[in-house]
Amino acid sequence: MNRFIVGIIQMPVSDVKEKNLRKAEEMIDQAVQAGAKVVVLPEMFNCPYQNRYFSLFAEEEGGLSWQEMSLIARRNNIFLVGGSIPEIDEENHIYNTSYVFDPQGRQIAKHRKMHLFDIDVKGGQYFKESDTLTAGNRVTVFDTPYGRFGLMICYDIRFPELSRALVQRDAKFIVVPAAFNMTTGPAHWELLFRTRALDNQVFTIGAAPARDISGSYVSYGNSLVVDPWGTVLQRLGGEEGILVQELDLAQIEKVREELPLLKHRRNDVYCLTELTKWNC
Repeated sequence: MNRFIVGIIQMPVSDVKEKNLRKAEEMIDQAVQAGAKVVVLPEMFNCPYQNRYFSLFAEEEGGLSWQEMSLIARRNNIFLVGGSIPEIDEENHIYNTSYVFDPQGRQIAKHRKMHLFDIDVKGGQYFKESDTLTAGNRVTVFDTPYGRFGLMICYDIRFPELSRALVQRDAKFIVVPAAFNMTTGPAHWELLFRTRALDNQVFTIGAAPARDISGSYVSYGNSLVVDPWGTVLQRLGGEEGILVQELDLAQIEKVREELPLLKHRRNDVYCLTELTKWNC
């Protein structure tokens, strides 16, 4: 199964959880009708991207949003990367968490955002996730018949060590539910996805919420897919939409043969310590 279609959902997000879940279901159904076998939702797809909502909307693993995603994956016979939602654990820690479900509706992966978005850009965006959220600490990959996927959330993509850790674990596709804003998005969104694709010779997939200019945090949108050569295959704007794109695993091998960056690394000189047990 070298070829498959990925569907990216760029959906509006309201302050009514059930409305968001129904919207996600509707758009996933449309992506599946267009042939998608792997579907990706955006970061914080079930609640507004604001600290005050994270605690209000937080669910334990297995809660309402988890159950809905499991059912949708099973009903549509797809792999579903459930964007992210606020997850609360038994000790009342809240995480920005992405769940992944297989075509039987079984959870096959879970990623808690590792790098919390604490920024203060003069004249631009201020946000401090650490006021509410706790950071995760695990590198996340999952297997499909189409190849192995690596999973990050938003700010995680800015750290090249994490992308390389995913590729060291044989990820061929890096999926990033994300909600860049109108300060960081125009400056860095495409640049980061193209750079990570080039660095690691993989496909990078970014899924963002649709832009709502009336919100206190305005998503940049621009969900996209980048190939291993660094070419943007498709990109949405700020509006609600569904991106469907066929991906070919053979393209990764072709690029790596023609420009064997990963083989040319000088592991005798530099090596990330954490990766030594993963074929560094």
